Amino acid sequence: MNPSRLIVGRTLVALLTLVLVSVLVFLMIDGLPGDVATRVLGREASADAIARLRAELHLNDPLVWRYLHWIAGVIQGDFGKSLSNSRPIASIVAPRLGNTMFLSLAALVVYAPLLTLTAAIQATHRNRFVDHLLSAITLVVLSIPDFLLGTLLLVLFVLVVPLLPPVSYVDASTPAGRYVLALVMPAVTLGVVITVHTVRMLRDNLIEVLDSEYVRMAELKGLPRWKVMLRHALPNALVPTLNIVALNLVYLIGGVVIVEKVFAFPGFGSLLVDSVQLRDIPLIEATVLIAAAVYIFANLAADVATILLNPRLRSA
Repeated sequence: MNPSRLIVGRTLVALLTLVLVSVLVFLMIDGLPGDVATRVLGREASADAIARLRAELHLNDPLVWRYLHWIAGVIQGDFGKSLSNSRPIASIVAPRLGNTMFLSLAALVVYAPLLTLTAAIQATHRNRFVDHLLSAITLVVLSIPDFLLGTLLLVLFVLVVPLLPPVSYVDASTPAGRYVLALVMPAVTLGVVITVHTVRMLRDNLIEVLDSEYVRMAELKGLPRWKVMLRHALPNALVPTLNIVALNLVYLIGGVVIVEKVFAFPGFGSLLVDSVQLRDIPLIEATVLIAAAVYIFANLAADVATILLNPRLRSA
């Protein structure tokens, strides 16, 4: 099949999935027990206050019309206003999502070389001491919860060797240098966590690829070992792990709540928790939909990368 058709087909499926997710998010929140306005304002709120909030949220309109009104705003970038502070939701989400994106990029800077270097060392030294040692370290780190790993880094770099700030709180006025320092410990924590979940698979894939005929042929032609690894082994070994990498990207965007809380980092994950605690319905809808969109399009990116990296699909 033509790879361009595959990409278009996967993109259409992703868009359809996002539409279905938006419907489910809206219906699930709308279908919660009790009246939305009463849940938000509390049972002691006056009837007039509840009526005003119902009118503001269009709760008196038919369900289909409310969904269409909401999704039309979302398409235009208008998620409505927060019930907790009356600010536009986009202005609340944007800086938090930006912080998490920067944190994710910093974590990827740790993740990519740590993953490839560890897997390459293990694959080229399979069943030797260094392979067993790195496997043991991976299992130990894998058994440590995120919050404990973050706490250990805090103790190490704040109390034992005071090099980094104890709190990673940042805002628009934070200088660039301090912002980078604030990212170090949460980024290292996230980079290590997602590495230990992927390194074993990449190691096994690398071993299989290094034993293949075309890699052996490249070695017989006199190519240096590192060129064989970079040009032939790694690109082919990475293809089966792309979906895992996509899931790791999703984790970085929406699943970093614990790490953000440990380091007091104002990111998107903690905003999602805060919106639930505040019972801010429009903010909950926006954050859940954005997290779902990240998940869907991260998997789409992994599928497209798989198609482009697969020689059989590229030449189809």
